[in-house]
Amino acid sequence: MKFKPLGERALVRIVEREETTASGIVLPDTAKEKPQTAEVVAVGQFEDGVKVSEGDVIVFAKYSGTEISLEGDDYMILDADDILGIVEN
Repeated sequence: MKFKPLGERALVRIVEREETTASGIVLPDTAKEKPQTAEVVAVGQFEDGVKVSEGDVIVFAKYSGTEISLEGDDYMILDADDILGIVEN
């Protein structure tokens, strides 16, 4: 299934990371903070010089976006204003 966001929105897949304490204890999902990094899967029509493309890893505002499920996978739809930056290696 193909999905193309409308307007200034991006479809992203959350980048999950395992969190452990300094002593090596793995934190359960209920103790973790909501993730704020994601990989861009599809982009809509961005304006105002925003350069986000598929495959970029981005940082987004906490508690933003709309969670959806497509073909059993979980994604988020983010507005351009919720994207704070692009992670560069």
